[in-house]
Amino acid sequence: METLKKPVVTEKMTRLTEKHQQYAFRVDKRANKIQIRVAVEAMYGVTVESVNTMRYAGDTRNRSTKSGILRGRTDSFKKAIVTLKAGDSIDYYAGI
Repeated sequence: METLKKPVVTEKMTRLTEKHQQYAFRVDKRANKIQIRVAVEAMYGVTVESVNTMRYAGDTRNRSTKSGILRGRTDSFKKAIVTLKAGDSIDYYAGI
């Protein structure tokens, strides 16, 4: 199971990073807080103070086409907000 799927980089998360040392990741739905903490510490070499998780249900989407209305859903996912120890930081683009 790959615990961390991808980082969430938005304007809101950038503000939280600058103010509170918090970073967000989309994570596997089955991952718990301890697994998320271990994965972040191993991948980025930082010390994690706390992990908050939230689950999002998929949204319903409608699209009009020539053949009629198509209905579908977006994927549901789990997001984790990780708070780091003061002085630690994560650079998403360091390995590129």
